[in-house]
Amino acid sequence: MPKLTRWFIKTSFVCLVLAAILALLMAVLPIFNIGNTGGLFVVYLHLFVLGWLTELAFGVVYWMFPTYSAERPRGWEALGWWSYALLNAGLFMRAVAEPMNNSHPTSIGGWGLVLSAVMQFLAGSMFVINSWPRVRGR
Repeated sequence: MPKLTRWFIKTSFVCLVLAAILALLMAVLPIFNIGNTGGLFVVYLHLFVLGWLTELAFGVVYWMFPTYSAERPRGWEALGWWSYALLNAGLFMRAVAEPMNNSHPTSIGGWGLVLSAVMQFLAGSMFVINSWPRVRGR
């Protein structure tokens, strides 16, 4: 299993656990009337969908799709690492900026959300660019 695949898959497991913790917090906090859960649902969705499902899919695609060439069986490895880094930086920024922007909307929180979305878009685009040539018929 390639190193990048291991990183994608292990990070996806971490995101799954974090999403489960957030789901538990969102269920428990209102019962005890503790704090504001505003913004946590969006963070939960991003951790669950982009963090767990998308990273798991990226890792499996990088590993299992047909080879690109003998010299570069998985395409451009650097592009794969950039997509990993940008996706996770975007997820982290979203996890910080969303609750901050929800509780006290400021331009910093708003721009944090924009930057996180741009990073996630770039990560997905880079992954598609790297993986597209590997999708072909026999």
